[in-house]
Amino acid sequence: MATGFVHHERYLWHDTRSAGLWLPAGRMVQPDAHAESPETKRRFRNLLEVSGLLERLVTIAPRMATEEELLRFHTRDYIERIKSLSADNGGDAGETTPFGPGSYEIALLAAGGVMNALDAVLDGTVDNAYALVRPPGHHAEPDRGRGFCIFGNVAIAVMHAMEVRGLERVATVDWDVHHGNGTQKAFYADPRVLTISIHQDDCYPAHSGALDETGEGPGAGYNINLPLPPGSGREAYGAAFERVIAPALRTFKPELIVVPSGFDARVYDPLGRMMVSSGSYRRMARILMDVAAECCAGRLVLAHEGGYSTAYVPFCGLAVMEELSASNTGVTDPYLAFIEEMGGHELYGHQEAVIAEAERLAARLS
Repeated sequence: MATGFVHHERYLWHDTRSAGLWLPAGRMVQPDAHAESPETKRRFRNLLEVSGLLERLVTIAPRMATEEELLRFHTRDYIERIKSLSADNGGDAGETTPFGPGSYEIALLAAGGVMNALDAVLDGTVDNAYALVRPPGHHAEPDRGRGFCIFGNVAIAVMHAMEVRGLERVATVDWDVHHGNGTQKAFYADPRVLTISIHQDDCYPAHSGALDETGEGPGAGYNINLPLPPGSGREAYGAAFERVIAPALRTFKPELIVVPSGFDARVYDPLGRMMVSSGSYRRMARILMDVAAECCAGRLVLAHEGGYSTAYVPFCGLAVMEELSASNTGVTDPYLAFIEEMGGHELYGHQEAVIAEAERLAARLS
C-alpha cells in the first residue's frame, strides 16, 4: 500500500492560548496548556518517525486553500472576520475557538492540506492518505468557529471533490468522540454525501447528533448518527461499525470515503468518556479499508480532528497508520493490555438499543 502523509511544522504553531482545559486562563483558572495544543500531533508524528513508519509513507506537501474554496462552505463575513483578527492579535472564532496572530494562514494550510491529500488519492499517486493537520475542522459552521475548529477542513475537501474533481457520491465517517456537527450541517440536504458520525451521546456540541437527525429535503436519510452512551468500548464500537456503518457504506457505494479522525474516543482522554483502545481504532480502520476496497477502489482519506491525551494519541494514530499502509513496525502499544482488561467492554443493553435503532434507520438508505 502507498499511503500519503500530510504534515507541516506550521500546523504546530497555531496558538490556542493558555487555558484550563478549554477555559481561558485568568481569575481562578490557572494558566496551563490548552487541551487543543500541538503536543498530541507532534508526538503522533514523532512516534511515526521513531517506529520507522514515517520513512515508508509518501510525503504530500500541503497548500493554502483559496478564499474561493472556503466560500463553498463559509460566509464571506466570517472569513473576513477571521482574517482581520488574525492580522491583529488573534481572538475567538466563535465558540471556544481561540487563536493567535497568523492562525488564519495556518487554517488555510490545514484546509488545503486535506484537499491535497484527497487529490493525491484521486490521482492514484497514493492508495490512501492521512492529513495530520491543525487546527481541526469538523465543528466549524458556515458563519462561526466552534469546538477549536476554524474552517471545515473535511466539508471543504468534499465540496472540492464534487465540484472540481467531478465525484457524485462521497461518504464521511466521523469517529471523533464529539459529534461532527459542521460536516453534518454542510451536507444535511445533499443526497450526494452520506454523513455518518459515531460519538458520545450529547457530549459536544450539546443537543447535537441525535438519532433522529437524518437529513432533510433531498438529503433525507443520508445523515446517520450513532450517539453511543458514555463508557462505550470495544464491543459497542465494533457492533456499530459492523452492523450500521459498513452496511450503510456498501448500500450507498461512495466513490470516496473521508474520515474526520479524532482520537478522543479512547480511554484516558480528558474531553471524552469512552473506552476505545488502539486495537479498536485498528479494527475500525480495517473495516473502512475493506469497504473502500469493495466500493471505491480503496479510496480513503483521513483528516485529523481531536484527541487530547499526549501519552495515548500517538499509539492510536500509529495503529491506524499501520493498517492504512499494510505495515507492521513491531511497536507494541504499552497501554493496550491494561485497557483491554478493564471491565465495561461488553455490549450492554443501553448501547444495543442505540445501535439497533441506528441499524433500523440506516436500512432505509437507498
